[in-house]
Amino acid sequence: MFIVAVTSCPTGIAHTYMARESLIKAAAQRGIEIKVETQGSTGRENEITAQDLARADAAIIAADVSIAGAERFDPVPTLECSLSEAIKKSVKVLDEVVEAVK
Repeated sequence: MFIVAVTSCPTGIAHTYMARESLIKAAAQRGIEIKVETQGSTGRENEITAQDLARADAAIIAADVSIAGAERFDPVPTLECSLSEAIKKSVKVLDEVVEAVK
């Protein structure tokens, strides 16, 4: 399974990257391949490409603000959650998205 994700917080500094790390760790525990784009104070990093979206089984948008390019995810089953959920309950978030695409 391949999941793409975007993390973004109002200031685009700490919580954006904390959520990214939590999702990556949870995905590794579950044997899931994940690519996480961050939208922070320095702009987009590790940007999700059209090729990534074409092979994605699902997407997670963990953000407390509107993300740039949200329409890219329209064709992909997408779970939206807060950054707090992605940081504190990353395994639960991943389990929910996996269950949704089964």
